[in-house]
Amino acid sequence: MKQNINIIDFKTKEAIYQVILPLNLALKIPADDSVRLLSKLVDTLDLGGVIKGGFKYSKIPIEIMLKVVVYGYMNCIYSSRGIEKACRRDINFMWLLQGYPPPDHNTIARFRVRLDTENILSKITRFLKAGGELDFDSVFIDGTKLEANANRYSFVWKGSTQKNLERLKDKKAAFLKDIHSLYGIKFCSLQGVLDFLDLQEFVSGKGRRKSQKQRDYETALELSEKEKRYEIYLKQLKARNSLSKTDNDATFMRLKDDHMRNGQLKPAYNIQVAVENQYITGTYISSDRDDVNTLKPLLKKLSKTCGYKHKNIVADAGYESEENYVYLKKHNYISYIKPQNYEKSKTRKFKKAIGKMENMSYDSQEDIFTCAAGRQLRFKYSGVRETASGYKRDTRIYECESCDNCEVQILCTRAKGNKQIQFSPLFESLRNISRENITTALGTYVKGKSLYPSRRCVWHT
Repeated sequence: MKQNINIIDFKTKEAIYQVILPLNLALKIPADDSVRLLSKLVDTLDLGGVIKGGFKYSKIPIEIMLKVVVYGYMNCIYSSRGIEKACRRDINFMWLLQGYPPPDHNTIARFRVRLDTENILSKITRFLKAGGELDFDSVFIDGTKLEANANRYSFVWKGSTQKNLERLKDKKAAFLKDIHSLYGIKFCSLQGVLDFLDLQEFVSGKGRRKSQKQRDYETALELSEKEKRYEIYLKQLKARNSLSKTDNDATFMRLKDDHMRNGQLKPAYNIQVAVENQYITGTYISSDRDDVNTLKPLLKKLSKTCGYKHKNIVADAGYESEENYVYLKKHNYISYIKPQNYEKSKTRKFKKAIGKMENMSYDSQEDIFTCAAGRQLRFKYSGVRETASGYKRDTRIYECESCDNCEVQILCTRAKGNKQIQFSPLFESLRNISRENITTALGTYVKGKSLYPSRRCVWHT
């Protein structure tokens, strides 16, 4: 440190010393500090195309702005004003700026809006692949639900909207019928009524009586606005059952971390994360409450952004479905998805449940199930079930020849008629393959790998 006498107190005749910071801020930063690792890694990346539409609001280079923003996230500083404040006070941020003036919060906000995060994640993943950190052998997939920044009470339910729309159509038909009887003109839509009754002088206020035309016009306008609103809601909902008015992409879900502790549904997103070797290699944000419909889009996104395809897909029971099994087999993936009944099938209670299909003997040649009482369940009919994603699943229904006077009927079924079971040969065969994969030595090794990213790659998030 150097000290320079630049101020003199004339009352005490003593010099006031002012401390001058060294020009090289790197002397104050440890060699193993994470800010050095971040700076080195960003410098090795090709940042072409990471800004959508270019960035012309600052003289600071893009790589320095990226370092500042990412390092702010690494230190739990997410607001643009907080990052601006850190750039003026924190030595590490000053070192990242390399002599450039601290950017204001508006510049930081504009930069973040135009930042293509998916492109950056793809570049980092390719860099890790080139460095031997990733081999794209096994990928671990899991998800969590995060509450959206939306009003918790601005919900729209699909069932209620459909019912309200049907009631509105009945009111609309009755209203158009009354308009026809009043004015002698038949209208096919509410817009025609509005065009016909559109008057320049409408009255309002206390003591002023509305005319019949004005009342009819206001009724037609109210019905028309409600009809348009309901149709917009249904168009936005699509396959979902709910949405938030203040965030149309958010769906009301049940969260694990419920601060109200009453199980209340809240607007949220389903965040899917793909991890390999403790690095996050891909993400997918979904409005679907279930994980089962997020596997296919996540894998498609991974192969598109990374340019590589993984070999082994490891996921929990929430991703199991016939559609996902068929997709993995079609695209030459090896499934390590845990069956939904994997843990229960090991219990004594499950093995003693004689009414379950898994505990019945099956003759594949005769296509017959035999129950614990020795009675046969033969094929009755087949049906096709279509999922929310449009996948059609073939299901075969088997029925017992007769459950009359069966001694174990009370333990087998509660149905009044004969015992029935549903069986999908394709699903069961693919499930058995996945079950065998996770019970092999390789499957045990794959399951033993850590699913969650370590602290050493927090910057990668």
